[in-house]
Amino acid sequence: MAQKLSPEMQKRILKNQQDEIDGYAIYAFMAKRQQKKYPENARILNQMSQDEYNHYSTWASLTGKKLKPHVFFKKLLTVILGFTFVVKTMQKGEKLGQNEYESLEKEVPAAAKMYQDEANHEKELYALLDEERLHYVGSMVLGLNDALVELTGAITGVTFSLKDCRLIALTGIITGFAATLSMMASNYLAQAAEGNKNAFKSSLYTGAAYLLTVGLLVLPYLCLMQTGAEASYLWAFAIMIGEVILEIAFFNFYISVAQEKPFFKHFLLMAGISLGVAAISFGIGLLAKLLLGIDV
Repeated sequence: MAQKLSPEMQKRILKNQQDEIDGYAIYAFMAKRQQKKYPENARILNQMSQDEYNHYSTWASLTGKKLKPHVFFKKLLTVILGFTFVVKTMQKGEKLGQNEYESLEKEVPAAAKMYQDEANHEKELYALLDEERLHYVGSMVLGLNDALVELTGAITGVTFSLKDCRLIALTGIITGFAATLSMMASNYLAQAAEGNKNAFKSSLYTGAAYLLTVGLLVLPYLCLMQTGAEASYLWAFAIMIGEVILEIAFFNFYISVAQEKPFFKHFLLMAGISLGVAAISFGIGLLAKLLLGIDV
């Protein structure tokens, strides 16, 4: 039978109950994905999943209600951004949960046991964070940063010189693919020279980050080149600059969560470099057009 609770207490406990059933589902999902490559991670995650379900059952006995997990978005993030990012995000929620359990402990004695479990969860989470993609963050930063700086500068330069979305897109694609292959080769040779056994994989991460950035920066010009509008290149340029800022913000947010590094410091540095190079390239493009007497 459900315990008689005040409306405020009922609301607080229902929130915790939902958090626990969500935790149960997402930890089980993570464990399944880790099972083949990292069985020890899977074992710990399965235990944590069971603990979360036990907590859920305790809250359910107090509220008398059954809840369903809502973890579609977290599952999607796990697939796209990886295990570590989602676990770190959840770990922050665990800290909030611990504070909530402490405040409920006097009125709900079972919360004391839950609080201890949550404290153990935090320690276990830190112990099992070992995701392959985080070993190559340096390679991804190299590809992303170089592409943002080089392509933003190149595209900015030709945007105000050519003033044609089709020609600008063609220039960006050719320059981007050539630069991607060059960057991959350079990274591979540098890593191999240092004796890195995973030099090829490192170069793949660099190339993937570079190529993704190329695609994003050229996309506005490809989308707007069919419009025929006179100022379409200006709209494409504005969208591209917006993409640059968003991509830098997203990547730095990912790193700040996954590796617990400061966000604003690295974001402002990358954004300042990329936009600074774009401004310089804008001036060079106009100057070259004037000196060469080109009128497109």
